[in-house]
Amino acid sequence: MPTLAGMLYLTGAFSLAGTSVIAGSFVSAKLGVFTISAVSLLFALLGLVPLCAASLRATVPSLPARMWLKLFFQALFGIFLFRMFLLHGLLLTSAGEAGILTGATPAVTALLAWLFLQESLDKLRILGIVSTVAGIVVIQGLFHTGTEFSLEHLTGNGLVLCAALCESLFNVLSRLASVKAAKQLGQLLDPITQSTLVSAIALLLCFVPALTEQAYTRLTVLEVGGWGALIWYGLFVTALAFIFWYEGIKRCNASVAAAFSGMMPFTALVLSVLFLGEQPGVRQWAGGLLVLLGMVLTGRSML
Repeated sequence: MPTLAGMLYLTGAFSLAGTSVIAGSFVSAKLGVFTISAVSLLFALLGLVPLCAASLRATVPSLPARMWLKLFFQALFGIFLFRMFLLHGLLLTSAGEAGILTGATPAVTALLAWLFLQESLDKLRILGIVSTVAGIVVIQGLFHTGTEFSLEHLTGNGLVLCAALCESLFNVLSRLASVKAAKQLGQLLDPITQSTLVSAIALLLCFVPALTEQAYTRLTVLEVGGWGALIWYGLFVTALAFIFWYEGIKRCNASVAAAFSGMMPFTALVLSVLFLGEQPGVRQWAGGLLVLLGMVLTGRSML
């Protein structure tokens, strides 16, 4: 059964993750996608390493190859691919709409948890998945014949949905690793240490692609607001959010995490209105409500 502490950690993790859409929008048109990821991960490591230096020295030499493989896939899907799709998508669609579309994560996570973790998929969750899909269809404007529809917009939303899929894969992989570690070792990696290792692997994945984006030249002309966004992305969206995530997922199963992942689109939508001055239309609000309903139904039976 999920614990109150676990649910609070998950709420914090996904609320911080929702700010990634806003932070990314401040720099996505000024820096390359991999440059944003690499620099923010560097800031994350600067915050994380001092907190777990002793643990790293004790843990890293004894980690088995299978654990390194699990950490690699968590870094690949949870950071590298998630950010690549999200930041590319933000160049083609609005931050508010991108935030709403990340609400597909609960439904996809529930499906993957059913397939790979044998977690139950009852009527409420099936209805939640249907509601989520309906919301995405409405947001995409597939039944809208007005002038708002464009192929570029559809492509941007498609990239954001790919980011949501990567987030769902990360959710399930993290829970799977957590369950196996508890059975085989009797204990899990410390959340701060695990966050540090995943961030370091993701930085290595981003480093070479970042070199092709004229990273140094672009960073030298970046204004204070842009640096602030990168620092926030690193210390809060990455470091603190991942610590909260690993603390939460060891206390709750993937289906509960799926329900709380709905905090990500909610946070992103509200912040896009408050800080970016975006004004979502009727179609976006209607689709958002369907996605929100899907989030509630997906996790209703576990909460």
